[in-house]
Amino acid sequence: MKTDTLFYRLFQREPRLALELLGLDYASDSYRFSSEEIKQTAFRIDGLFTPLTTDPEQPLIFVEVQYQADIDFYGRLFSEITLYLHLNKPKRNWLALVIYPNRSVEKTASIEFLPFLNLPQLHRIYLEDYQNRSNLSPTLEYIRLIVSDKQQTITQAKALADRLDKIDLEGLDFIETILVYKLPHLSREEIKKMLSVYEVELKQTRFYQEVSAEGREEGRQQGKQEGLKAGKQEECILLLCRLLRRKFGLQPQLENNIQALINLPLEKLEDLADALFDFNDITDLENWLADHC
Repeated sequence: MKTDTLFYRLFQREPRLALELLGLDYASDSYRFSSEEIKQTAFRIDGLFTPLTTDPEQPLIFVEVQYQADIDFYGRLFSEITLYLHLNKPKRNWLALVIYPNRSVEKTASIEFLPFLNLPQLHRIYLEDYQNRSNLSPTLEYIRLIVSDKQQTITQAKALADRLDKIDLEGLDFIETILVYKLPHLSREEIKKMLSVYEVELKQTRFYQEVSAEGREEGRQQGKQEGLKAGKQEECILLLCRLLRRKFGLQPQLENNIQALINLPLEKLEDLADALFDFNDITDLENWLADHC
């Protein structure tokens, strides 16, 4: 599972997550989350929350999700931050939020960067601390679902979905996305059945619309032949979505391109199914769609 991309999507959807982890009391709509490339270097800041206000006390927030042990991580992180500050001169405070799955993954900095570890701006979060915590906010519950073991995943997903008064339909879509990537042996239809605890609300989500047979029923009302073709088209789109996500992982760039599949006729979808095995990266998919849409 591409956990870092799940967090990228979660930060985009819920900027309050970073604020809650840092104990900051700013409004979530006062920040914009993005990934920033530093010009003329090979550095890329994976996550940056940029304040949308002129208050200089409201800090920039640099975010890194680190799932791999890396002895060079802190050297690279602080080099990226200081270079970004030097080039952009944001004229405001800053914080660094580093998210580890557990303490064993964290490696100490090399001696030249050790002083940076004592900076009050550095905040380290260990997801293992959230695995068995209770009374979490709905936003922090997403973290617990991401780090839960497979036996806990369905139970926690149902419990989170039950809090519908605090979770919108986009939140339900995100729950389902987590399950798809944590339980790859299950089909989306099987996951939908497991989450039937909120069947009425589920019908309104993109996830349900992808796997439901309602579209095929409407097609049959317009004519048996047209309905059968619509059913095959829907099944082909579902299969392509699963193959593309399995091949490239979960990331916003892929999700944006997947939306274009809805407008393709069945014949083009079948051609894409043949072509995708030769794709090496998402650029190949984008070029194919540009040529065939």
